[in-house]
Amino acid sequence: MGYDLRFVHLGITIEHLQNHITIFGFSIAFYGIIIGIGMLLGITLAARDAEKRGIGEDTIYDFALLGIVFGVIGARLYYVFFRWDNYRGNLLEILNLRAGGLAIYGGVIGGILSLMVYCRRKKQNFLNLADSLILGVLVGQILGRWGNFFNAEAFGRYTDSLFAMQLRRDIVNPIMINSALLQHLVRVNGVDYIQVHPTFLYESVWNLCLLLFLLWYRPKKRFTGEMFFLYLGGYGLGRVWIEGLRTDSLLLPGTGIAVSQALAGVCVLVALLCILAGRRFAARGRKN
Repeated sequence: MGYDLRFVHLGITIEHLQNHITIFGFSIAFYGIIIGIGMLLGITLAARDAEKRGIGEDTIYDFALLGIVFGVIGARLYYVFFRWDNYRGNLLEILNLRAGGLAIYGGVIGGILSLMVYCRRKKQNFLNLADSLILGVLVGQILGRWGNFFNAEAFGRYTDSLFAMQLRRDIVNPIMINSALLQHLVRVNGVDYIQVHPTFLYESVWNLCLLLFLLWYRPKKRFTGEMFFLYLGGYGLGRVWIEGLRTDSLLLPGTGIAVSQALAGVCVLVALLCILAGRRFAARGRKN
């Protein structure tokens, strides 16, 4: 009968990759379930951190709904902007989130902008609040990438490395399969497979390592906002190389440059400059 997915060199095989469950006739996507769990766990972690730091967990809960709504809006608008040709003929399709099309960086941008507005209205310190919230954001990103796994998406180009993953060609969205992947099709028992980098896994593990580092480092932080800038730089650094492996990246119009890769590089540079400046000001403050 074959399999839907196999990690070639690890001996891991999944015969049927289910991407939803059906309850009382309603189909519920695992992607949505995973995102929901990630949001709840992320908010809980951010709230606990805020409580320890004297901000108060109620502040996180107060902002959470606003941040989630504008995060989703930002993720959708970011995707639609760079895939405009797919929507210009049917604007109502922009509202069809069930068909997919959310970009993480758009969600981060939407969340940051909504936090700026919230902090201004509530007279809160943006960077102080962001230092707690990014812990929750990372939890959401760690789990969210596994939604991509169940959807058989967000993979990379061909590879025969240790983590090489084979996917049945007929369960993958055709627009994600480029000519390079077609040149390396693998046929097993009459079934065609693409063999790729599991970039969803790379990013999930990278984000987990970044979260563990931030949890270890937070008692040692030198200035307000350092956790936020470490997140921007750390996530950006991982995204620069991971995005370079992807086959379905959003591209800057008229170029072959991945939008997220370029934005990630900018984030790394900005974060580095802000961390250096922040530590310098903090050192001066201690001397004075």
